[in-house]
Amino acid sequence: MCAQSFSLTKQQVLDFKKEGYLILPSFLPENLVNSLKAEVDRWVDQGFRQKSIAGCKEKHPPELMELELGEHGWLISYPPLMTILEQLMGTSFAFHHLHSDRHDSGCTHKNWHHDYEQYPQSNRSHAMVHVFHYLNGLDGAIADLVVVPRTQYEVMDKRALDCFGVDTLPHEIAINNLPAGTTVIAHSAIFHARRAKPFSVGKVPPRYFIDCSYCQVGVRWPQVKPYWRGMLAKARELKLDRGTWKDLFDEKHFYDPFEILPQFDQINQGSLIEKLIA
Repeated sequence: MCAQSFSLTKQQVLDFKKEGYLILPSFLPENLVNSLKAEVDRWVDQGFRQKSIAGCKEKHPPELMELELGEHGWLISYPPLMTILEQLMGTSFAFHHLHSDRHDSGCTHKNWHHDYEQYPQSNRSHAMVHVFHYLNGLDGAIADLVVVPRTQYEVMDKRALDCFGVDTLPHEIAINNLPAGTTVIAHSAIFHARRAKPFSVGKVPPRYFIDCSYCQVGVRWPQVKPYWRGMLAKARELKLDRGTWKDLFDEKHFYDPFEILPQFDQINQGSLIEKLIA
């Protein structure tokens, strides 16, 4: 698929629903890739990523958020991507979060996990997707994206497979040969991992990675950033919805788990269904 091809085929939509992921080779045009890479370098080299991690428990937004970098913010509502997400989730969906990083040689693993946000994990009635943008592509030199297809409908804790680290799992697919600007759209509940490689010999190009997540509307989703209200407000201030996707940054689609989970833990005893039985 080239960057000008805005729609998926019926088969691609069916494949995504069945397998849980979809690869769009060279989806982002070269000029956009170059701009985004420069922003990632700034984000990492000037310490903004580390500051955002250090302050991730604060309700006040950090000094700089990824969506304020410039092209990162506009990438959230990149029109070709929006058209594709409408095919996968319907016309109403909301932005959940944005992460950006540069993985250099010697980067660490990220164990098997899924990213579907739900308390408690109980169903998959509404879709949540993670969009992985690989600006330099993947060449197997630094780390592979590894997925276990069709696990998106298995209702499990996010870290249920953490005990396996990044060990090989049955039916896994290692994704390690992608051209620059490739985008991978994954159902957030699919189990996946970053399987890092040993230090490479010689100079190896970095692994540029941007991860943007979206939720189907119809339920309220738990947020993962304590400063989520400030994040969404900034996106609205910057008009990152392009005047078209009005639901994209609306607070009404989310709740603050940091405020409500202590109460939930008090009632999450025994069989919850018994609370509906007279």
